[in-house]
Amino acid sequence: MILSMTGFGKKEFQYNGKCISVEIRSLNSKNTDITIRTPNYLRPLDPEIRKKLANKMQRGKIDLNIHVEYTGDTAPTSINNKIVKAYIKQLEEIGSSTESERISMAMRLPDAFSSEKEELDKEEKKILLSNLDMAINDIKGFQKNEGLEMAKDIELRLNLIDSHLKDVVELEPKRIEKMREKLLTSIQSLKIEIDANRFEQEMIFYLEKFDITEEKVRLINHIKYFREVKNEDSPNGKKLGFIAQEIGREINTIGSKANDAHLQKIVVQMKDELEKIKEQLLNIL
Repeated sequence: MILSMTGFGKKEFQYNGKCISVEIRSLNSKNTDITIRTPNYLRPLDPEIRKKLANKMQRGKIDLNIHVEYTGDTAPTSINNKIVKAYIKQLEEIGSSTESERISMAMRLPDAFSSEKEELDKEEKKILLSNLDMAINDIKGFQKNEGLEMAKDIELRLNLIDSHLKDVVELEPKRIEKMREKLLTSIQSLKIEIDANRFEQEMIFYLEKFDITEEKVRLINHIKYFREVKNEDSPNGKKLGFIAQEIGREINTIGSKANDAHLQKIVVQMKDELEKIKEQLLNIL
């Protein structure tokens, strides 16, 4: 099964006067690239979260953002009333200003706020990791749905390559015969006597260099194997990329041996479809 590397998952929950949101975004990447943004009191969880993301999402550029909004009187930051009042009094003595202006200036001065170190309790950790799992499941669902659409497009391209390959098979006997006749005509135009047996041997040797039977067989086998891997349950993007390279190698070899304008045209069409497949593979997990 094909899974896309692109996806988005989000979960929100309330806990002890806090609204906590967990957002995961994933984009295509050759390796696992994880970025985590969390409040300071959640930092001790970073290694555990990173390991969970790496194990469950395997590959991609993964961004996790955990945002905490305090909705009650539990905010860890509070105003130092005595210090702020002292600042306001001093500002009043310095010069004329409105009360709102003095408050605004005082709130920006050092130690106007005090922060208590917040600790993560076991229950909040349990709920947070549970919501993280649900967000990962959401993103997995997104990746699966997009993967299904990508698989349809890839299968369409493979069918087109199959169709072009059948055209190559039909064209092959005519191409060889045309090359044989052209070479024979060239020899006859020289008006010299040649040894018929020797000529036939050389003709076979010459035509063998343009034979593409092995390339056709290998191309058929590579396409078959590509389809088998595409339907595997485990992540298969890298493996499909390697097989696509082998498919491209056989198509290129057929093109280099073509020596025929019609066959070259078919090769270009196969290359075009393969490039479209490779573009899709860049975003497959």
